[in-house]
This record gives sequence, structure tokens and C-alpha cells, in this order.
Amino acid sequence: MSKIAFFCIPAYGHTNPTLEVVKELISRGHEVHYYSYNMMKEKIEATGAVFISCDPYDIQMHLSPEDGKRVGKDLAFSTEILVNTTLALDEAVLEDMRKWKPDCIVGDSMATWGKLTAMKLEIPFVSSTTTFAFNKESAKVMDHGLGQLLGMLPSMLRANKYIKKLRDKGYPVKNVLSVISNDNNTNTIVYTSSQFQPFSESFSDKYVFVGPSIRNTEAKVTKTAEKLLYISLGTVINQNDSFYKNCIEAFGNTDLQVIMSVGNLTDIKALGDVPANIAVQESVDQIAVLQQADVFITHCGMNSVSEALYFKVPLVLFPQTNEQKGVANRVNELGAGAFLQENTVEKIKEAVHMVMDEPAYRKAATQISEGFRRSGGAKAAADKIEDTISTTRKIS
Repeated sequence: MSKIAFFCIPAYGHTNPTLEVVKELISRGHEVHYYSYNMMKEKIEATGAVFISCDPYDIQMHLSPEDGKRVGKDLAFSTEILVNTTLALDEAVLEDMRKWKPDCIVGDSMATWGKLTAMKLEIPFVSSTTTFAFNKESAKVMDHGLGQLLGMLPSMLRANKYIKKLRDKGYPVKNVLSVISNDNNTNTIVYTSSQFQPFSESFSDKYVFVGPSIRNTEAKVTKTAEKLLYISLGTVINQNDSFYKNCIEAFGNTDLQVIMSVGNLTDIKALGDVPANIAVQESVDQIAVLQQADVFITHCGMNSVSEALYFKVPLVLFPQTNEQKGVANRVNELGAGAFLQENTVEKIKEAVHMVMDEPAYRKAATQISEGFRRSGGAKAAADKIEDTISTTRKIS
């Protein structure tokens, strides 16, 4: 039996893919401690892991919605959050690690405090990457061209000032890129297939592409029409009343069944009268819905896209951030979805019916699904973690 610590940020798209891996590790007899935030406590404890709250050091949980939009766009701001969170957790986490003595740390690629703790204490580390793995080759698909990278340079210079705070605390960090980027020397689990990952051949054998980690669900969705359209903008940047109203106008009183998830910050009453063929809810069991859906209008978060394609559902692509644009570009490139060109009633209708009526989109989604299912899932991820531990033991 091994002791394995997980670290993650307070985001469903980053947490959910790890949960089946944790279950698999525990079923193999390992002990797992999972450092996360109280909003994830129930999900994590349901795996059998020991949940350890980071909320007393809740730098991230104090972010406003406006701050949330800056993350991913402003490198210096993102680095400041990551550094401050790492330093806030520093003493408590280091004390825990020294007492518990884990055999391995698995850290989300954005939960840098996991990676930095492993570096500082020389504990074997596995990076958990729930987006595409990123290098100069994959950047070509992910909307990170030369112009954008050059535009990041001033922000990168400011970000490196925060890195000095980490070095002052004894963390062996060279620069901001050594904290946030993928590298070919780190054991890395990527929750997609080698076929879906852009330029997967450019990554070293330290990488394992395991496909999405899909949870089981007992929830059932009844299909009441021949075609079911699912609409969701995810759980973070999902306030867009004009979009939801346009969808209601586009598909109300039609022969489609529509399920629309709008989040808990959207006032459903403010969306007006909702026809009987449309169900508008704060949240849904997305896995249950996708098993019945024919088309999905999505914000293109990696988790949502992966779940949809796993169930062979073609996509209408409506990304809200640069990262989501990168995912959308890959889906579009492989033919499994089409971009929504404008947030208008006519363009929404046009995009949905094009994807729904053209068999090539579902065929492409099916091919991606088959690649996902061949990739090994949670079992392959658990194998990678066990291999990292056993290899380190042999060396030592």
C-alpha cells in the first residue's frame, strides 16, 4: 500500500476527472489524502479519500467574478494568485507532508502548491492535466500564436517578480514557466486521448494520455422527442441572459426537446416565458443528459467537451475564453463540431440544425469516442501513479 496526496483547485472541470482515479487507487489498497476546497468535499469524500480543506487559506475563494475572468488572460495576475495560495498553504502543507510522508503527490497543473511542495521535499510527483498538454507545437492549435505569446511577455516579466517570493521560501523555482508549463521531464497524466491531443507525438514518454475519466451515474433522463438538444455554458462564466433568451426563442414550441443548464447566478424568471418543450434548470446531471443528447451547445470547457464526445454527441462551439477557443479549434479541426458564429436567434438555429442534420459531425464524434475508450481511463492513470512510485523506490 502507498500513501498518495492529491492537490486540486476549486473547479469542477479540474476535480471531476480525478475522482474515478482516486476511487481506482483506493480499490487497489492505497491511502489517498485529497487537498481541496469545501465546495468539493462531498464529491471527494464519496471516493473514499480523506478530504483536507484548504478553505482556511482561501486566497482563491475570495476572487470576484471579475477576477475569475482575468485568470487565464493576465499571466501576472494568475501567477500572483498561485504564489499567494502556495505561500498561504506553505506551513500547514509542509507540516502534513513531513508527518504523513506520502509516497507520491499528484497535483493539478494549476494547483502549483502541489508541484512546489513535491519539489521542495523531493517527493515523487505526477502532474494531473485536465486541459490539453501545452508546448510550442500544441500552441499552434490552441490559439497561442507568436503574436499572443509576444503580448504575454510584459505580463511574464511582472509574474517573475512573484516567483522570487517562492525562492525566498526555499522553493527551487527558476521562473514562471517552470511553475505553470508542461515539460517533458515530469510524469504527466493527460485526460484526453493521444488522437485528440494536438501534436501528442511531440511529448515525451513521461506522458500518458488516458482519455476522459467518466463517472458512473444512476440518474436517468427521459427522452420525450426524437431529438434532444442540450445547452450549457458550464459552471464559471455562465451568465449570459441574451444567449439563453435567444435559445428559448430559437427552439421554443418546436419538435425538439431542449434541456438548458444556466447556473445558480442566472435568474430563470428573468428569462421570460419558457415553452413546454424547454426545461431550464440551474444544474443537471450532465452525464445523464449527454447519454440521450443529439447535439450539445457548449462553452467548450475541456471537461464538457470530453464528456460529450465520449458519448458521441456532436457540438455547437461557443467558447468564452482563450483556453476554450483552443479546445473548440481542435473539435472543429477534427470535424466533430461547428462554431456558433453569432449570438443571434437565426445563427443559433442555423448552427444546431447543421450539426444535427449532417451525419459527418456524429461520425467524427464517434471516432473520437472510440479513441477515448481505447485510452485506458482511470485504470491507466492509476497505473501511471503506481509506476512512478515503484520506479522511485527502485532508484532509491
